[in-house]
Amino acid sequence: MDELLGQLINLLAATQLLLVFAMISQRRILSLIHLFTLQGITLVAATVLAGHATHQSHLYVSAGLTLVLKVLLIPWMLHRMIRRLNVRWDVEPLINVPTTMLIGIGLVMFSFNVAQPIAQLSSSIARGTLGIALACVLLSFLMMITRSKAVPQVIGFLSMENSLFFAATAATYGMPMVVELGIALDVLVGILILGVFMLQIREQFDSLDIRHLEKLKED
Repeated sequence: MDELLGQLINLLAATQLLLVFAMISQRRILSLIHLFTLQGITLVAATVLAGHATHQSHLYVSAGLTLVLKVLLIPWMLHRMIRRLNVRWDVEPLINVPTTMLIGIGLVMFSFNVAQPIAQLSSSIARGTLGIALACVLLSFLMMITRSKAVPQVIGFLSMENSLFFAATAATYGMPMVVELGIALDVLVGILILGVFMLQIREQFDSLDIRHLEKLKED
């Protein structure tokens, strides 16, 4: 039974990796939000499976928190935000998609090499997915630094936070609940602040391109 659960968690981890690759190659902002929602669903499923395998009730609470925040509330807020900002498409990324994908493959190889000795020290049923979780973190960071629009950068940040939670579950069966609640509140407040920030950029420059912020330094 544990072996089957481990294989299912590995499958969900591979799905997360594919979703992040899809996100870094995606230019349509609405599709990015849908991919982020799917990433949240796979994170919820993996956490539930880990909780069932280890009989640790706090993982179910963590899964419920992720479901409410990452699958329902934040995607709804992002949908409202892009409707208010009237944006649907991202501009051409700072690095073209084929080059970004090649860099992403390199990051995946690097992540597996770094995570292999660490995973051997873990007793978690999901320790084999630690390399994938680290790769997802680095790929999400790559998406943040290769996009010039504010909304995709926010989604990249949220994806990186999802990947960090998955890494914590893979290595140590999750973070303490107080830490998870604190991070969830910080993320929610951060989304609200970023929403106001993006509205101000749009009103000031009639664009969400963060390169316009350089004009503020010149004034």
